[in-house]
Amino acid sequence: MDVKVTLSFDEQVIAQAKEFAAANNISLSRLTEFLLIKATSSSSYSIDELPVSDWVNQVSEGKVEYVRKPRTNKKLKEEYRSRK
Repeated sequence: MDVKVTLSFDEQVIAQAKEFAAANNISLSRLTEFLLIKATSSSSYSIDELPVSDWVNQVSEGKVEYVRKPRTNKKLKEEYRSRK
């Protein structure tokens, strides 16, 4: 069952998170839920030990841009076969 929660974030962080979520076909709510699950599912003792990858930190700080290239099934098959 979903529960509504009100959170406050920096405006720029939310804008970047919305772009990231849209690029990955996921809602901002589900992205936040995923990150909270990751943060609370391990036995971390401090915020520095949370299981968040370096690129997520870089995206949140605006240091990198994640670009996802749309590819057709035909293109994926060609790429796969060319790597063999």
